[in-house]
Amino acid sequence: MRVVVGDTEAFDAHEVDATHPERPARSKAAREGAARLGDRIGRYPVVPATRAQVERIHHPLYVEAIAATEGAPEPVVFDEDTAAYGGTYRAALLSAGAAVGGVDAVFALADAPEATRAFALGRPPGHHAEVDRAMGYCFFNSVAIAAQHSIDAHGCKRVAIVDWDVHHGNGTQRSFEMRRDVLFVSSHQHKLFPPTGGFYKETGRGAGKGFTVNLPLPYEATDAQLLRLHQAITAPVLEDFAPDLILVSAGFDAHADDRTADQRITARGFGRLAALLCGVADRVCAGRTVFVLEGGYDRAALADSIAAVLEAALDPASFAEELPPPGATEAAIVAQLVELHGPAWPRVRGLRSSTAPAG
Repeated sequence: MRVVVGDTEAFDAHEVDATHPERPARSKAAREGAARLGDRIGRYPVVPATRAQVERIHHPLYVEAIAATEGAPEPVVFDEDTAAYGGTYRAALLSAGAAVGGVDAVFALADAPEATRAFALGRPPGHHAEVDRAMGYCFFNSVAIAAQHSIDAHGCKRVAIVDWDVHHGNGTQRSFEMRRDVLFVSSHQHKLFPPTGGFYKETGRGAGKGFTVNLPLPYEATDAQLLRLHQAITAPVLEDFAPDLILVSAGFDAHADDRTADQRITARGFGRLAALLCGVADRVCAGRTVFVLEGGYDRAALADSIAAVLEAALDPASFAEELPPPGATEAAIVAQLVELHGPAWPRVRGLRSSTAPAG
């Protein structure tokens, strides 16, 4: 298995206030995590996404508004969490370019004897950025731009995005919620951010009905709870959808040591989830998986989690573990999700009898 990473110190040009959670120290932690793999992983070059690539997702006037902040002597505030600095525009283009480059890397090596995966270590993150709005530390929606690029440049007919960041990927959902060629699955802490969306009954709109899957997590969810939701719902949906590529919005702010949320996920848990998704990718799309860094604000937890995901990408079998039996509440949540998504996805529908409450 070949795994490649996209990184550049130029991400640090997005130089926010030293007290802001999304600061350049995150990139240093990400690099520390990747460095633990040594020469077992490769590298791919990172270049800025083009305006044309960005504008396949974002409105041109919005892109121009972000571009106008280049070189600004003072921060340009977009919301209470999100401000652009003089180097933000270029860093955001590079972050999107890292995601695009990851897609190009896995397809460039498609004829190699071993399947390839990529991890784009870009910052700022992107999954909250909407068509015409910066929010939640995000400016350009890198994973959405990469998904559209895979369709435009590589002829993908179906692309899946799995978002495991602790916050709902509202920008990604809204980019594709009316389309059938891009599946969006998000697990996130219920009503954390943004608190107005990501509810389990949101399943897409219009032609895209059924192609959005939200998996809200309870307060203090554990590895087992996170993994069970993805094992019971995400994996069979991906098998039915049979994408040409799986993209992962890989945020690590659900880690137990991350103070921005209230979850109990471990680095090993992220590795196990990565292994689950890579296993599906091996079966349905020749292993093609691109991880795109989103959140994660505890430096040690971020480094540990990135290292675990890269290990899992190299050898998914090394993360195989049995899950403990679910509790009654957890089983009821899974049964409810199976009932909701079963009509659209045959493999989920086939789980109805095994998840039906007793009695």
